[in-house]
Amino acid sequence: MQHRNSILQNTDWVLIGLFVALALMGWLNIYAASYNPEHASIFDTSQEYGKQFIWLITSLILGSVIFLLESRFLIKLSYPAFAVSILLLICVLLFGREVNGAKSWFGVGSFGIQPSEISKVGTTMAIALFLSSAGININSFKTKFIAVCILAFPAALILLQPDTGTMLVFVGFVFMFYREGISGNILFIGILGIIIAVIALLMNASTFDIPFIIEPVSGQYVLIGVITLIATLIFLLIRTLVLKRYKKQYFLFLGLTYFISIGFISGINYAVNNVLSPHQTKRVNILLGLEEDPQGAGYNVKQSKIAIGSGGFSGKGYLNGTLTKFKYVPMQSTDFIFCTVGEEWGFLGTFVVVGTFLFLIFRILFIAERQRSIYTRIFAYCIASILFMHLTINVGMTIGLAPVIGIPLPFFSYGGSSLWAFAILIFALARLDAQRLDILR
Repeated sequence: MQHRNSILQNTDWVLIGLFVALALMGWLNIYAASYNPEHASIFDTSQEYGKQFIWLITSLILGSVIFLLESRFLIKLSYPAFAVSILLLICVLLFGREVNGAKSWFGVGSFGIQPSEISKVGTTMAIALFLSSAGININSFKTKFIAVCILAFPAALILLQPDTGTMLVFVGFVFMFYREGISGNILFIGILGIIIAVIALLMNASTFDIPFIIEPVSGQYVLIGVITLIATLIFLLIRTLVLKRYKKQYFLFLGLTYFISIGFISGINYAVNNVLSPHQTKRVNILLGLEEDPQGAGYNVKQSKIAIGSGGFSGKGYLNGTLTKFKYVPMQSTDFIFCTVGEEWGFLGTFVVVGTFLFLIFRILFIAERQRSIYTRIFAYCIASILFMHLTINVGMTIGLAPVIGIPLPFFSYGGSSLWAFAILIFALARLDAQRLDILR
């Protein structure tokens, strides 16, 4: 009894409260987004909002069960949970139901389960257990290789579905690696790679007239040359200022930079044109201004921005959104649920929602930093990274700052798989944190 009381006393009820608050806010907004006057009851299970209520209740039950488990037992479940998630991802490729061009669902009556959401739980637990194991040096090549494999395996299976949006969430784990001691150069190179990728896509259709060259030169070849030149000049400057001398190795560096640039830029083009589905490629081109299709691939974003903008400062009021009510925005209760918040609650509502998400993320980081357990700290940082990626990409695509790739807004978008996954993660963290004073690895 005393042990149980100490667990309850040490539980971070702010964390639990934020989960419940966001889940309830999401449920109310799903009701607004898919409201049917003929089925006005919010508990009507023939409608999305009634089904979401079932997902909400079951997620709280599932989270409560997770919270009752001992921390050591949760940690021991890490690798089995990862194995089960991988098995589910393989099975969905073989036996899954195709929805919106992606074979990523198991159908259970009128409900569906998405294994890619559950895989975030298994991957988080596995990477936390591996990196917290005794004798692990995170900066060794072996550790990095195994850690990348743990992340890349489920990400590759998800990409095969194909579900690019969920796959991109795994990129967010880089923030956890940075906290655990990976060189900041890797994060810098990653950001630089994104910038170069965007420039490469923008210059794909461009040509330049260069003196003494008869034919116009492709913009991408110009970009490769510029990258090589800048990298080489920086290298020479560093060698000169720091070592006070030149070395012949800069010729090797120049050649290496040139071929890496060719490989990277060619890979970006191949990925956009061959890995992404045609409609995703078109959405990327529309985002970058390379194409215009306001009545086609760009319709969703156009209508979403109109809906958010029409909400003004304080919104039109709950259930009074005209664009929401008349279904002008496709996928309004799923990927574009944020536009319902913007139209009905205005700037104030979006500020509260985004602010609550950020409060949850910073609360998780606060919890992470007070841990004695390396496992719990890594586990918490993984959750914060996943939430950050979901929030950034989903909100970004609804306001036209990110391509529409199909990624839910946690707790808000209709569907139970994501809600279940975050319930497991949040309540598992709450349990691990409640026993933070125990000796845990």
